[in-house]
Amino acid sequence: MKNKRRFLFRAGAVALLVLIAALMFVIGRGHTVYFDNKTLEYQGQAYEAPYRISVYVNDEQVAKLGKRERGMSPWMGQNFRMLLEVTKEKGGETTAHSVRMPLPYNMDGIILNLPAMLAGLPPEAYLSEFVQTAEPEAPEDESVVTDEFSDEAFMEAMEG
Repeated sequence: MKNKRRFLFRAGAVALLVLIAALMFVIGRGHTVYFDNKTLEYQGQAYEAPYRISVYVNDEQVAKLGKRERGMSPWMGQNFRMLLEVTKEKGGETTAHSVRMPLPYNMDGIILNLPAMLAGLPPEAYLSEFVQTAEPEAPEDESVVTDEFSDEAFMEAMEG
């Protein structure tokens, strides 16, 4: 009886730890979300970048993007929410778009092409992974130190 009770407590503790780990994986997963305001060509059709897009995450402006610009914001969790204020052309009217979307578990850096997203394209068109490429190191210039003066000539030059 005592062994059965001990086993149940241990099994319950292990199950609780597994549940907490799974919950933390979903809730605590951090992402960096990049926003591109760039023209995108998809299936032979071009989706033009608007003049300006202001991006708000958690009621805070994180990016004000002109054409061909990129912004970013950190995000915790899997359900991403943002507000986009879009101005199609200079001096034009601004429209607001609320966006909610699940973020992929397997990506840390996520690039969202905003013109494609606003056009209603599928996720494979506007969502991609940010992969940082290492830049090759430039060879350092070696400076060659030459001794133009011998010690004696140096001393004479300093005295005279």
